Amino acid sequence: MSAPVPVLDRPLDEHGGGGAPRRPFGDGGGDGDGQGLPSDVRRFGLWLFLGTLTMLFVGFTSAYVVRRTAADWAPLHAPLLLWANGAVLLLSSATLEVARRRLRGWDLPGTQAWMGATGVLGGLFLVGQLLAWRVLAAQGVYLSSNPHSSFFYVLSGLHALHLVGGLIWFTVAFWRLRHLAYTPGGDALSLFATYWHFLAVLWTYLFILLFLA
Repeated sequence: MSAPVPVLDRPLDEHGGGGAPRRPFGDGGGDGDGQGLPSDVRRFGLWLFLGTLTMLFVGFTSAYVVRRTAADWAPLHAPLLLWANGAVLLLSSATLEVARRRLRGWDLPGTQAWMGATGVLGGLFLVGQLLAWRVLAAQGVYLSSNPHSSFFYVLSGLHALHLVGGLIWFTVAFWRLRHLAYTPGGDALSLFATYWHFLAVLWTYLFILLFLA
């Protein structure tokens, strides 16, 4: 019986040696957050979605600015928990950036640890939002209490909904990271980081709009 012919994982160069090794799908050479689509297409799709989301909140901002001039406007004071919540979300962006640097530096255990911290902080932010809504409800402030509270509940609720989507994306990315689907040395978390940082900046903007502007 003849020996099986080995299948080369990379093509031979002109000297008979191996050329550049093939990268596994979703490795560090790209963003690795999509399935079967070129990275440019995934990046364009993400920015198109973020642009649409931005226009949605711009529309809410215009309505908010006009509505706050009405005579029935009653200012809503931010619970202290919301200040801490904003800090938690911004901190999660910082830990994500550390995770990206660790991945580019071939430190997989460090990447997993800092990525895990990002997910924990994101979950804490959502829990904090729920607690903040409960604090306001205990004070008798509900969605229909006054125009300001209506805007707060709607805008914070929309943001929380998109953060849930971000946590689902995080779960997928973290699972792939744990199963070595991302090759160290690249920036496989770039698309997820773009979306996550957008949500952190968006919440900061909404907080300033609702309580500081």
